[in-house]
Amino acid sequence: MTSQTAVASARERLTIILFAGQSLFSAALIATFTLMAIVAADLSGSDKWAGLPSTLTLLGRAAAAYPIGLLLDRAGRRIGLSAGFGLGMAGCLTAVFAIGIGSFQLFCVGTILLGMGRAANDQSRYVAAEIHVADKRAKVIGLLVFAGTVGAILGPALVAPSQTAAHSLGLQGDTGPFLAGVGLYALGLLITMLFLYPDPKAISEVVEATEQAISMTALAPARPLRHILSQPAVILAIAAMTIGQLVMALLMVITPLHMDHHEHGTQAISFVITAHTFGMFALSGVTGWMIDRYGRVPLIIGGAFILITACLLAPLSTAVGPLALALFLLGLGWNFCFIAGSSLLADSLAASERARTQGISEMMVALAAGAAGLATGYLFEQAGLTAVGAAGLAFALALFGFLAHYAMFTKVWRRQHSVSTLR
Repeated sequence: MTSQTAVASARERLTIILFAGQSLFSAALIATFTLMAIVAADLSGSDKWAGLPSTLTLLGRAAAAYPIGLLLDRAGRRIGLSAGFGLGMAGCLTAVFAIGIGSFQLFCVGTILLGMGRAANDQSRYVAAEIHVADKRAKVIGLLVFAGTVGAILGPALVAPSQTAAHSLGLQGDTGPFLAGVGLYALGLLITMLFLYPDPKAISEVVEATEQAISMTALAPARPLRHILSQPAVILAIAAMTIGQLVMALLMVITPLHMDHHEHGTQAISFVITAHTFGMFALSGVTGWMIDRYGRVPLIIGGAFILITACLLAPLSTAVGPLALALFLLGLGWNFCFIAGSSLLADSLAASERARTQGISEMMVALAAGAAGLATGYLFEQAGLTAVGAAGLAFALALFGFLAHYAMFTKVWRRQHSVSTLR
């Protein structure tokens, strides 16, 4: 077997393992999230604290993103991703114990650990991308995002059976989803530790060396983080993911409450959220193919326009159909920005630069989601969904400023490169 054949074989196997791990993590995350607010309200004795664990999950995710990036860089991808599953297990076990003794404070500690575990798992799409050549990266990132669909189906389906199982063990029913989470995280940890080998970092270095040899350029040393984050392509990539997450969270978080105020039942609310989830995940494979075919920047532009459309459409009608369409478009716009931004960031970094820079990116995305979750309630209380939509519209329009900056830089660079070539 030739070296290139061995790399190709390892690449396909590692991609399957990463997809499986992402699916298991997503299922565990959604299963535990389903009852998080209910458990929080019960343990704290007040509905006003129901949203705190979700906010703490985002803060844990943001706080751990950069350290996890360093771990991925220094200890390898297998160890870094395994740490995420370990943190998820620790978070679930802490939550089970907290529910058993009735401690809201300890439950909050568990949700922080869950967020820290997610910080590692969110970077698995970059791990998958780096072992593939540049023109295949968007497709494989789309595949890893599509794994969220598996979680969106499996996670909620586990809630009721796990509650029944918990009762049969003499435990409180609300511990069921967290116990299921322990099992899913443990399975993901086992698969990652046993089968994510050779370490994807080694494969990515081979891929990069091959691409450098083809282009007849030397491998460059890792750049300082400050220099990396000043590059227009990196700025645009992070802006696309961050703004896409911010706009989506603003509208998504508050829409169920908006529908409840207009006397929509649980079934109607579930339908709208399902449409949103479909927009987020189900078409990820198609999105990845489009990005590889037409380019990263055109899909970011398309995502920005779709987000704008969603922000304009959402406040226009309280009927289920228009809201479902608006939330579907909201998810699709996020999908375009997220996958195209991830692909552009992966393209812009050397193997030795990826993990720590991507950790910074994940931290910013998590902080954006947290800020949106805190701000949307205030905006909604002031002027309803119209104010929330207006805020989302402003941020979506701001993305065009980053696009203009990138286009201007690219134009100047091409002019200078053309002149130097003529000389």
